[in-house]
Amino acid sequence: MNAQTEALQIAGPSGPLEVAVDRPVADAKGTAVIAHPHPLFGGTLSNKVVQTLARAFVQSGWTSVRFNFRGVGASAGVHDEGRGELDDMLAVVDACAPQGRLSLAGFSFGAFVTSHAVERLHAQREIDQVVLVGTAASRFNVANVPEELHLRTLVIHGEQDDTVPLASVMDWARPQTLPVLVVPAGAHFFHGQLPLLRALVTRHLSA
Repeated sequence: MNAQTEALQIAGPSGPLEVAVDRPVADAKGTAVIAHPHPLFGGTLSNKVVQTLARAFVQSGWTSVRFNFRGVGASAGVHDEGRGELDDMLAVVDACAPQGRLSLAGFSFGAFVTSHAVERLHAQREIDQVVLVGTAASRFNVANVPEELHLRTLVIHGEQDDTVPLASVMDWARPQTLPVLVVPAGAHFFHGQLPLLRALVTRHLSA
């Protein structure tokens, strides 16, 4: 993301996982772990939406941890349709945020994986903030967000997302009465609207 980004490797369930860490100028409030979009369609930790989420967290005083799922970049292993990827994300949390305040975020396929990480970790430790962008509800079985985390959760979706239709996200959110923030004319990758996306996330984190 910038010259100060730390490139690391941690032990993952299928071998080493590639990790990128960005830190705020002052002491960090906690750690945010951010998951990238679908590995089989070009998703990596360098995705522009993922980098935008990382910037928003860093600007809000959080250490940002992005990582490549198994089989992507320098991460070992092969794609596992979300099951192994959940294990990857949990391994990153264990290695990079074993204690202290924790936030979880993801984009597209990464939001699907993040939803299950939230479901898994919620009973074990407090989760400070959840940010789900372009949640792939039309393609995967996205986990419900625990009700007590609803006010800490930001779900953002583009009105004109042609990869994951807005209607599918509303169908997932409606039974939970989970609010969804819709970006007018927004597409899946928020082309031309990344500064807005960053501002919306930063506003949520500072609320």
